Amino acid sequence: GKQVWETQWEGSMSVPFFASSNGSWIRATPALDGDRLYVSGMKDLIVCLDAGTGEILWKRDFVAETGSPLPQFGFASSTLVHGEHIYVQAGASFAKLEKLTGKIVWQTLKDEGGMNGSAFSSPVFATIAGVPQFVVQTRSNLAGVSPEDGAVLWSHATNAFRGMNILTPTVIGDTIFTSSYGGRSTLLRLSREDSSWKVTEAWTHKSQGYMSSPVVIDGHIYLHLRNQRLVCLDATTGVE
Repeated sequence: GKQVWETQWEGSMSVPFFASSNGSWIRATPALDGDRLYVSGMKDLIVCLDAGTGEILWKRDFVAETGSPLPQFGFASSTLVHGEHIYVQAGASFAKLEKLTGKIVWQTLKDEGGMNGSAFSSPVFATIAGVPQFVVQTRSNLAGVSPEDGAVLWSHATNAFRGMNILTPTVIGDTIFTSSYGGRSTLLRLSREDSSWKVTEAWTHKSQGYMSSPVVIDGHIYLHLRNQRLVCLDATTGVE
């Protein structure tokens, strides 16, 4: 339990409204890849550290470098490491960066940032209908994104109170489950014919997820709700 190292950098901020009761500290989960640790700072800053020493290897300041507005609720998206790149919802966008240098390769799904933009969710990688892609939830939409060039393959509106789509979307085969604060729980079914995608709602349920991402076990979805209860939904039918 002895402390091995400690690293600091500038970038603290206070979040507004009701979110302040949960604190103004870092919200994103760090990502470890070999000897490198990727940490998201509150002011839309991503820092790459040597995991053994805590030495800062590189920093990427999205606000300063891309001109995007500061996310008023802080940098909330956890970094996803995939191959030779990292992917994160930052800079009022979904971005791909070289993991060794932090160089931005592309940005897509751009929004207005600030108070009403800048995502709360985190991306996941999956193969859906035979196509490898990132599943990304913004403040207003759920989308599939091509790893190579950031092209948006498909998109579906996901309504929530003040855009509070917070949990990470959950891929179940060729379906995706999501739930939002002030909205509903929904299972989307995806199919593809040639280059065209079809997105349909397989079912919806009145339950409202909040911050906790669901767990899927034996065809059942277990979800912690906005009202501080736990619900179990049949992944095929949506029946509680």
